[in-house]
Amino acid sequence: MCNYRCPMNYKISIIDDNSADTEYVAGLVARWAESAGYVVHISAFPSAEAFLFQYEIEKDFDVLLLDIEMGKMNGIDLAKKVRRENEAVQIVFITGYPDFIAEGYEVSALHYLMKPVSYEKLQAVLYKAVSNLAKTEKRLSVTYERRTDFVPLSQILYVEAQKQYVLIHTFDKTYRMKQSFAETVEELDEFFFKCQRSFCVNLCHITRIKNNSVLLKNGEEVPISRGMAEKIGKEMIRLF
Repeated sequence: MCNYRCPMNYKISIIDDNSADTEYVAGLVARWAESAGYVVHISAFPSAEAFLFQYEIEKDFDVLLLDIEMGKMNGIDLAKKVRRENEAVQIVFITGYPDFIAEGYEVSALHYLMKPVSYEKLQAVLYKAVSNLAKTEKRLSVTYERRTDFVPLSQILYVEAQKQYVLIHTFDKTYRMKQSFAETVEELDEFFFKCQRSFCVNLCHITRIKNNSVLLKNGEEVPISRGMAEKIGKEMIRLF
């Protein structure tokens, strides 16, 4: 599984056996997402066991907001179990008890927040989490003009074939690299879709699908093959 998520698109899970606390924190997260311009998918679980059941199927959570005192398995034990196989996920403990802070260092917890959580403190922690996630993002090695740049996949709008070269289009520049289109596409991830023989587009940056093209966030249009519009739409629904 790739360790990059669609830019400004995050999955945050709240694990707490107190429904009132869960609802309150979810509201703060939604408020932060709206103010920051992020798309955040918020999920909630009433126990560590309930989360782990889902985690077996869905492992790409970005941030976990964990209560510590819960039923049979507490938040510390849950964090230890998740951390054994996932170093990228950002773990934040939200608790009314300061006694467990030392144990949080064992799971590289990002922060501890005391209940009741203030919006300002949660906001700061979530911005830090997003910053940390960006540092672990998968990058494409692009060699051009006798130099090599490592370009985050989230910054790539689309890739275009040009004879023996490939053009890597990002928000602020276009790289021209001597490499085959097929080889480059193999280095990308599931968010990229080959929409035409010479074009592969980042689905995260599509704002509109037309019959013969897709419109991107920067205003550019990328051509697509006949009958491809429906396939692109279905793939975007599957991923997002």
